Amino acid sequence: MAQEYSFDVVSDFDHQEMVNAVDQTRREIQTRYDFKGVTAEITLEKDQVLLLSESDMQLTAILDVLQSKVHRRGIDLKVLDPQKREPAARGNVRQVVRLRRGISEELARTLSKRIRTDHPRVQARIQGDQLRVASKEKDALQAVIRMLREMDLEVPLQFTNYR
Repeated sequence: MAQEYSFDVVSDFDHQEMVNAVDQTRREIQTRYDFKGVTAEITLEKDQVLLLSESDMQLTAILDVLQSKVHRRGIDLKVLDPQKREPAARGNVRQVVRLRRGISEELARTLSKRIRTDHPRVQARIQGDQLRVASKEKDALQAVIRMLREMDLEVPLQFTNYR
């Protein structure tokens, strides 16, 4: 009996690295001259980052600093999903930046269908918010990884549990 090889396709990030990036952003904002005496807050919650400032321009600056810190920490920028800006109390402006984690069911179905059409000897199974790809040939799995890396998706993909 031939051995079957597999790997998992996931979309995740290191939460501790995100905590570090938000802390670095907070420290940089506190020391920057253009934020002296101005309301500028950044708060990390479980699945989102909350930005609060006095103007749209300052909110854009905070988001730019956050993106640079996240990128330096090795987290893909596709994880950040900035939402629409909205007015907050005391004339401030608030923006929620959602953190993308996991592969949606719709995207998993699309990826599974694409894998099956392009590589008929490979099996793709949806398991919650990840995708298990299995085949008897290692070369077929490597071709699938190459194909998935070339696709331009809204979420970053990682390949884990390669067996």
